[in-house]
Amino acid sequence: MNILAIDPASILGWAISRELYGTWDLRTRKDESIGMKLIRLNAKLREIHEATNLELITYERPGGRNTYSVIHQSKLIGIIEKFCEEEGVQYRAYSAKELKKFATGNGNAGKPAMVAAANEKLNYPGNDDNEADALWILELTKFELKI
Repeated sequence: MNILAIDPASILGWAISRELYGTWDLRTRKDESIGMKLIRLNAKLREIHEATNLELITYERPGGRNTYSVIHQSKLIGIIEKFCEEEGVQYRAYSAKELKKFATGNGNAGKPAMVAAANEKLNYPGNDDNEADALWILELTKFELKI
């Protein structure tokens, strides 16, 4: 099954496998509207879909107390879900607490613990929390689907 795991943010983490992952810089540039990051995300999703024929996109759903962050993530998720509906791609979401508990055993784990767990358990060689979260989203999805 072709899965794309996403950690939605301005620096968006993505993973297709333990070997194929990265980040997309969706930040708006000078003199751009906030809508440009949404257009950039849609273009990246199309690019990956054309290359891999996606069957499922999984992502971390927004939560927390920072209103701006929740609104921002919700806009990105709206683009992801719209893309999935248009292209016939399934989608599912996980809470940050579910993801952290799966990765570290602690639903309140911080970013350093998530990266350290990815280093130890997934042989992730980096230190980017966006990539580490995307890799964990992918692993949780595979675990739940028994892939």
